[in-house]
Amino acid sequence: MTVAGKHETQSALVAVPSAQELRGAIGLLAERLGYGKLHDRLVRLNAFVSRRKPASPELLADRIYNLSGGLRLQVPATLAFHTVWSETFAGAIGEENDKKLEGIADRINATLTADERGVRDGREAELDAAIGEYERVLAAAIGPDAARLDMVLKAVPAVVERLRARPLPDVAPPSATTAKTTPTAETAPAE
Repeated sequence: MTVAGKHETQSALVAVPSAQELRGAIGLLAERLGYGKLHDRLVRLNAFVSRRKPASPELLADRIYNLSGGLRLQVPATLAFHTVWSETFAGAIGEENDKKLEGIADRINATLTADERGVRDGREAELDAAIGEYERVLAAAIGPDAARLDMVLKAVPAVVERLRARPLPDVAPPSATTAKTTPTAETAPAE
């Protein structure tokens, strides 16, 4: 198989965010980390050649979107974005919720065709119920906007298509103490 063939196969199995969704994701990261710290972290992860900070999170998102081909390409900008996203939200989910989400994800996957490109006949209602439950559990941990974007970043196109058609869950965002993550060695201020 050619490199182009591999790229086509991979991109067909993973949904990618729209430019607007990526702007929302960068906005959430900037809210949680602070825009300056977010930009500095992405620079340290070699997301950009230039260290010059764009004027706003929206412009930063556009830069990442362009450099990464909409997060489709395996380039430093894509890897840096996913690293920062994971570091920011993984700790807030917690081990108990992570186990719940794993079980629900297995139920979601059971409703998909073998190639994960569609929904098995007669399993649409089961899929919709599992997507709703997954999103509610995740939203309770990290907030509805972050939950939606996290699902878009991780799900296959068949699931994301259904997800985008749904309204955001009506879940109170987590408190400020649980929404913030503990600083890692990379992001902790020097003493």
